[in-house]
Amino acid sequence: MRGLIALAATLLLAGAAVAQPSYSGPIFDAHLHYNDEAYSGPHPLADVLGRMQRSGVRAIVANSRPNDGTKSLANAREQTQAAGVTVVPFVRLYRNRADYGGWFADPTIVEMVQRELAAGTAAGPYRGLGEFHLYDSANANGPVARQLMQLAQERELAVLAHVDDTAIDLLMAHAPNTRLIWAHTGIGGPPVARVRALLVKYPKLMGELSYRPGLTGAGGGLSAEWKALLTEFSDRFLVGSDTWVNGRWSSYESLMTEARRWLADLPPAAAQRIAWENGARLFGLPAPRR
Repeated sequence: MRGLIALAATLLLAGAAVAQPSYSGPIFDAHLHYNDEAYSGPHPLADVLGRMQRSGVRAIVANSRPNDGTKSLANAREQTQAAGVTVVPFVRLYRNRADYGGWFADPTIVEMVQRELAAGTAAGPYRGLGEFHLYDSANANGPVARQLMQLAQERELAVLAHVDDTAIDLLMAHAPNTRLIWAHTGIGGPPVARVRALLVKYPKLMGELSYRPGLTGAGGGLSAEWKALLTEFSDRFLVGSDTWVNGRWSSYESLMTEARRWLADLPPAAAQRIAWENGARLFGLPAPRR
């Protein structure tokens, strides 16, 4: 009898796990890379578009090292339309891996960015710059970072920046009206109170949530402090995959399933804003076709 009771309890728990709530609406992936090792390797265009389509991703911020990957997505207008995916292209600052650690001291990066902006893409003009990294926040005060931030503000481009909270202040000082997307909302994990203070200080700052320490807890649900912050500032956050290595592409559907799990912990209107509406509003996209 005890065995039957234990079995029934196990089945009930398994059923509860299967029945975990999940956000079911469209997703705007605001941090996606299509780097050379992906498109020239195991993840050709049909593969990545299939993964997006199966995941309910209806728009992406595309950036790549080099920019050829972004342009391949932008050029594939027939395929992206068939998959129901809108491509929002960004100019990345990296021609190769060496640029990750030296772009901020290299004026030829600005020249490359200006050439790319002038050329545009088959999907339309570039809509932003980045993702770029600053491993030392002091480099945010260099002339290249300042020039690119001011260029973004002048041309109404968004910026996707992988930086700490100190660098947010430094970058925004160069161009306070720039629409800055904070990759990972601080991958080093600045406290929620600090994130909130920066959101209040900079009305055009938005947080992208891939890899964010402390975002979720046991079972993949939101932690209490992040649930409170995302509910309060539901118009200031974005979902991202950060497919920086091929392993992230291999697990793309799982990454989006995980996002749908924690989005379900929010009020439905807040989940819809973070998953889709904030990105769509930022780049002027219409509602996705059903």
